[in-house]
Amino acid sequence: MNDTMAASSHRIMLGPLVAAIDQGTSSTRFLVFNAKTAELLSHHQVEIKQSFPKEGWVEEDPKEILQSVFECMERTCEKLTQLNIDISNIKAIGVTNQRETTLVWDKETGEPLYNAIVWLDLRTQSTVERLINKTPGRNKNHLKHKTGLPISTYFSAVKLRWLMDNVDEVHEAVVSHRAMFGTVDSWLIWCLTGGKSGGVHCTDVTNASRTMLFNIHTLEWDPELCKYFGIPMEILPRVRSSSEIYGLMKSGALSGIPISGCLGDQSAALVGQMCFQDGQAKNTYGTGCFLLRNTGAKPVMSDHGLLTTGSVAIAGAVVRWLQDNLGIIGSSEELEKLAASVGTSYGCYFVPAFSGLYAPYWEPSARGIICGLTQFTNKSHVAFAALEAVCFQTREILDAMNQDSGIPLTQLQVDGGMTSNRLLMQLQADILCIPVVKPSMPETTALGAAMAAGAAEGVSVWSLSPEDLSEVTSEKFEPQINPEESEFRYARWKKAVQKSMNWETTEPVGNGNGESSIFSSVPLGFYIMGSMLMLIGANYLAGHD
Repeated sequence: MNDTMAASSHRIMLGPLVAAIDQGTSSTRFLVFNAKTAELLSHHQVEIKQSFPKEGWVEEDPKEILQSVFECMERTCEKLTQLNIDISNIKAIGVTNQRETTLVWDKETGEPLYNAIVWLDLRTQSTVERLINKTPGRNKNHLKHKTGLPISTYFSAVKLRWLMDNVDEVHEAVVSHRAMFGTVDSWLIWCLTGGKSGGVHCTDVTNASRTMLFNIHTLEWDPELCKYFGIPMEILPRVRSSSEIYGLMKSGALSGIPISGCLGDQSAALVGQMCFQDGQAKNTYGTGCFLLRNTGAKPVMSDHGLLTTGSVAIAGAVVRWLQDNLGIIGSSEELEKLAASVGTSYGCYFVPAFSGLYAPYWEPSARGIICGLTQFTNKSHVAFAALEAVCFQTREILDAMNQDSGIPLTQLQVDGGMTSNRLLMQLQADILCIPVVKPSMPETTALGAAMAAGAAEGVSVWSLSPEDLSEVTSEKFEPQINPEESEFRYARWKKAVQKSMNWETTEPVGNGNGESSIFSSVPLGFYIMGSMLMLIGANYLAGHD
């Protein structure tokens, strides 16, 4: 028997496998799951460089993002082969991605026309002010009835408008009908399915819902919204469901495998956490802190400053700030040790409004503050206050969600990188006064994309019927302090938030590029939070069982 036959005869038979590309703000990952057990078999991760060309600007290189996907795929396939797992068992690939990050490329050359403008970029502040000024009554919620979103720097339409106004290559490509717009999912799917040689230009409803060009009632691009932003509809990707075959991989070891799942990262985590029932919610602690709640089949419009399609506050970014800007910790693991060494903030409160306060306040003039300092305060207390800040922001959004829905949440499901911080999880339970439940397999975002891909019609290797979903093992953090203490600390936090407001004047300072620079710190996070319409769920996923 030759070596190849010997190797193949020892291969482990696992049944169908499903893979997921998880393209996040700070890294790209490729993960492979067993479709029957949801077990993670192998993965590979590559960091992504962010560039900050000017104050408040955040960019990433689209070609580096694409290359990182290829590298993660190759490395993961090598690891699977070393484990004697046959990669021909991979039956489908799902894509999940950082939302709102905006790209424009040339469909004839396949080349990006500018760097990707990342979701937390603030360069479009003057564009936003101009757009709000042309609404009746200068109302930032003028488009909310169609989009579920306020007019803000956060969403893709204003970034695209900025590119068309300020980058000659983009303007010329739009005029000559060569431009394609997309969020990261569209760019990846187009490139992986052939690029300039027949690549599929599409997106899914969850990503489209964060552009401000998509009508969340009709589930289509809206001609009036496109007209409002002055964006030609021909450059937009086709909107598809989150679970269907979009096209086939055209190169590499996985050539010929269908790409059949696509979800914005926060919606993917909602699926990966099995939040299929009306009222279930999850919070993802990554660069931002994203709280989403399944509100059933109809959009819920918030009366408390929330977004219909999902949310963000600052989480991991505050850790990065303590590490990179202040140098008081060398790693995120060190933060937990430092904070645990004192077990209290000793009356110190940290409001990380690096780029203003967003939902539920919508106060762009706010700035980050650390208050309640005494001679006794040391870096350990500041570290503890930073962890508490993540928890207080989650509490604010959960309070607003409970008011909007009228049904208080009884427990919070959590995932994301920061959930490995056990002190943070306990603090979160204490501040919310409800249990916090963390799955033992934290990769719920990638799992959600894999589930969508595996459940797609024509693939059908992953059943989403409740009785077929594998039981998730998890750890539960119960509140350990009395509610009175929790309320006292929360009231002090709200007082600190008030102190952070009206700090920055809105007098524009020219920066030589026609853009006002009213923000005085590199944005390390973005404080918008919101409730969730799960545009997939029963409509798109369960229908493909």
